[in-house]
Amino acid sequence: MSDEKIKKVSIVCSRGSLEGVYPALIMANGARMEGIEASIFFTFFGLDAIIKKRMSKLKVATVGNPAMHMPTLLGALPGMSAMATKMMKKTMDKLDIPPVDEFIEMINDAGGKLYACKASVDMFGLSMDDFCEQVDGIMTVGEFYELSAGAQIIFT
Repeated sequence: MSDEKIKKVSIVCSRGSLEGVYPALIMANGARMEGIEASIFFTFFGLDAIIKKRMSKLKVATVGNPAMHMPTLLGALPGMSAMATKMMKKTMDKLDIPPVDEFIEMINDAGGKLYACKASVDMFGLSMDDFCEQVDGIMTVGEFYELSAGAQIIFT
């Protein structure tokens, strides 16, 4: 086992479901609590986590999600996603896991950096005005790689 410590992580968040966003937030927050430099690059539907109008409305994906341990047809029934989301949020409340907007604020306050993917922003017709105030900027993939030099890159 190496004695080398991780000094920097760059996390890519590409999924906009509740269970797709939380791993990135938990990893970034944990890194900052350990004194590790952390940034999150939100791309494609992961942008929902930092879009002001959507960040508090993320839902659990029940269709095509093998971790739900239910047939896809059952997951497609009306109300299943809402029910699964309500159950997950209730459990997270019991465990004192903050909602997405609070988590984003905590990460930012701890010095974590949040970036939106320029290609995805352009594809979805978004601008900085659409994002929460904690977003540090919009950057290209190349800029993300430059920022990530020397970092462990984590895909969630």
